[in-house]
Amino acid sequence: MFSRIRHLFDHLLLKILSLLIAIAMWWGVARDPVIEIGIAAPIEFHHVPGDLEISSEAIPQAQIRVRGPARVIRDLAQTEIHPSIDLSGATAGERTYDLNANQIQLPHEASVVQIVPASFRVQFDRRATKQVDVRPRVIGTFASGYRIVEATASPEKMTIVGPMRRVEAIENAITDPVDASGVIGRATFTTHAYISDPLVRFQNPQPIRVVVVTEKSSRPTVP
Repeated sequence: MFSRIRHLFDHLLLKILSLLIAIAMWWGVARDPVIEIGIAAPIEFHHVPGDLEISSEAIPQAQIRVRGPARVIRDLAQTEIHPSIDLSGATAGERTYDLNANQIQLPHEASVVQIVPASFRVQFDRRATKQVDVRPRVIGTFASGYRIVEATASPEKMTIVGPMRRVEAIENAITDPVDASGVIGRATFTTHAYISDPLVRFQNPQPIRVVVVTEKSSRPTVP
């Protein structure tokens, strides 16, 4: 009997400390209020078919209301919320996709209350490529009596890629402005080209060399 009582008091301080820690943890969880916040998160597209381009200009975002313990929700960064849509099997045209709580990754103690919008539309088009001329854009004040006789770009053509309808509407690429002020004879500048459509891009972006040639104007002699 005595040995049992002695065993009961073995490591008494450790047992008391463990009990106090357990009570403190329970008290902290019990006092942790449940809160709700809204977070805007971009939608991730997975398994996009290789021959398609998303031709919607606006990048879809979702306003997600999440609920959970304050200690979790207050530390919940936007980077921790990942709404995703599987685009396997998508075809050209306009498609509607639903977004629900099962498609959103969250810490296990948080839950989704509401998603706005709950569905959205995405426009798809076939991917197309095309070669377009590169047109140099030259500006500046030239030396007195001189004028531009030639402005060429190298490379003269570049390949663009993007949604088919957008690509077909592009006629040429234009360089950033080249300031040829004071050029006498020949000068070479390095710049870049751009496409006005944000959904069309260069297949192989590279610097553009613009060669500007000026010559003295020939004015007719007044009799």
